Amino acid sequence: MDDAARTVNGSVRAGSSAERANPPGKGEKLADWADGRLGIYGLAKANMRKVFPDHWSFMLGEVCLYSFLILILTGIYLTLFFEPSGAEVVYHGSYEPMNGIVMTKAYESTLHISFDVRGGLLIRQIHHWAALVFVAGMLVHMMRVFFTGAFRKPREINWLFGWTLLFLAILTGLTGYSLPDDLLSGTGVRFADGAILSIPIVGSYISFFLFGGEFPGHDIISRFFPIHVLLLPGIMLGLVVAHLILVFYHKHTQYPGPGRDQKSVVGMPFLPVYMAKAGGFFFLTFGILAIIGAIATINPVWAFGPYRPDLVTTGAQPDWYLGFSEGLIRVMPGWEINAWGHTLELGVLIPFSVFPLFLVAIGVYPFIEAWITGDRREHHILDRPRNTPVRTGLGVAWLSVYFVLLIGGGNDIVATHLHLSINSITWFVRISVFVVPVLAFVTTKRICLGLQRRDRDKVLHGRETGLIKLLPHGEYIEVHEPLSQGSLFVLTQHEQNPPYEIGPEEDANGVRRKVTLVQRMRASLAKGMYGPDTHVPKPTREEYKELTSGDHH
Repeated sequence: MDDAARTVNGSVRAGSSAERANPPGKGEKLADWADGRLGIYGLAKANMRKVFPDHWSFMLGEVCLYSFLILILTGIYLTLFFEPSGAEVVYHGSYEPMNGIVMTKAYESTLHISFDVRGGLLIRQIHHWAALVFVAGMLVHMMRVFFTGAFRKPREINWLFGWTLLFLAILTGLTGYSLPDDLLSGTGVRFADGAILSIPIVGSYISFFLFGGEFPGHDIISRFFPIHVLLLPGIMLGLVVAHLILVFYHKHTQYPGPGRDQKSVVGMPFLPVYMAKAGGFFFLTFGILAIIGAIATINPVWAFGPYRPDLVTTGAQPDWYLGFSEGLIRVMPGWEINAWGHTLELGVLIPFSVFPLFLVAIGVYPFIEAWITGDRREHHILDRPRNTPVRTGLGVAWLSVYFVLLIGGGNDIVATHLHLSINSITWFVRISVFVVPVLAFVTTKRICLGLQRRDRDKVLHGRETGLIKLLPHGEYIEVHEPLSQGSLFVLTQHEQNPPYEIGPEEDANGVRRKVTLVQRMRASLAKGMYGPDTHVPKPTREEYKELTSGDHH
């Protein structure tokens, strides 16, 4: 007993000496302190090893995130030197051609940032280019989500978060674009004021409220500034955080492949592989934007001069993401209705109403498709766009409308550079806005069906090898190589469920049941989106065995 006690006591004393010899480090103490109060160990253990699939298209969302971070960093720097005031001053600064010209303090401070602040022009241009990349990245990212069906349950809310971010990014771009108060941005604000004034009854009240009186007023810059640097970025930052939380909470979507199903994800862990890639990609994005900002001039406000209500700069073009709305108004006929001493400007009101309708249609599409299909299952495997030709056709049709209207928004630039008549361009856009989407939809659908037929042929007959074989009886055949099991799985894993149908309108006893208009509409839409004309039947197991059982390859 004494020896045992001495052994135990000795081991305890030895352990205590070892613990005293190697006390925990400061980082370990801090981690223990935080874990005892926040429970971060369990949270980290559950999420730091989360698996993310690897595909280049998933980087589009990261481009948006990193561009947003760069916007925040560069925006903080610019805020230190910008003066958001509409008060008029006489310029006496480094840019000699502007000396003695009356301008607002906002425009003066923009010139000061561009010519006097060390690195100011570079930061300005990085900020502007990052804004363009941010909106472009979001649009392309949402199109990837749309074409692959990644918006389906349980990600409808995340789709709405992304849609709201896109809408807020457009508003943030408009407010930031208008802050320098140069002739180009002032023309854009004048355009927005005209659209607001077209709203019946309340349009003039909204305009007076925003501008503090008759356009241009003296308050719009000081009001845009907090909206641009605080309100909208704050809301967007919250939405980005919520978006990322939901990405972590839901299993990450992945493209079809061997070992991938609705319950498992094939990829790399968040730490350390994914974080290392993400960190490198952030600096790559920052570096590319810095190079573009250094060598490509954008928004040279000194070339336009300060804003004056009686002037309009030649070739006044908004940033690309607002060209859609301007194209709608430029190509619209100048219709108006005069009645009871009031004028209803249809040439502006109709396009101004169509623009948000397009955005709303994009936002609610996941719920419309879920209602049409009646599918309540969770989806973590992405669709191949060719297997959903109607959805793919709708997406391409929407993009074609956007690019046609972008031409309309820059009709003067197109006319001067291509030496065309501006009236011819306007009429081309007016006709194309109705014809091109239909052609784009039909063409895209036929291409998707053609790709489905090619996939079916590859499954049944294999891949062409280019080798020609002479048979004993003199016949020449081309040798085909059978596909691997992984390739066969990718080409045949998609579902081809029958669309929703109303069913017989009379039961076995001849009693006619009531069928609502909503049910008929749903059945028609389901047939149009998922009916027999929208897919090529997959090869059956019997067909595959019949063709591959002999020496057909």
